[in-house]
Amino acid sequence: MNVVEDLGAKVSYLALAVGARVYDVDSAPVGVVEHVLTDERSDIFHGVIVAPPKPYGSHRFAQREQIADLYERGVVLSVPGAELHEPREDTPAREAEAAGDDPVQAGLRRAWEWLSRPR
Repeated sequence: MNVVEDLGAKVSYLALAVGARVYDVDSAPVGVVEHVLTDERSDIFHGVIVAPPKPYGSHRFAQREQIADLYERGVVLSVPGAELHEPREDTPAREAEAAGDDPVQAGLRRAWEWLSRPR
C-alpha cells in the first residue's frame, strides 16, 4: 500500500496527532483525525473521530476494531470508509448516556457531548 509509506512510523494511540490523515482499506481518503477517544485512567483506546473533508458529510467514528494501523501522520482503516458511522450511533456513546454516575462512563459522555456539539 503506497499511502502508508508517507505516513511515517507506526505509533501508539497516545502519539496520534489531531489532523492526521485517515485512509480506508482501499487507500481512499476519508478525512482527518479530529479527536482520539480514550479512557486515560484505564488506558483504553476506543477509536477516533474523523472529520470529513469540508464541506462534505458529517463526522464519523472509527472504532479501534476498524483501524488497521496508526502512524505518525495518519490512520489506515481495515474497512471501507462507508462503513464508519456517526459518533452518536456508537455503542460506547449509548452506554455512556445510560451510565448515570459512573465516572468512567461520565467521562465518555462528556467526550461525546463535546464532539457532538455544534461548532
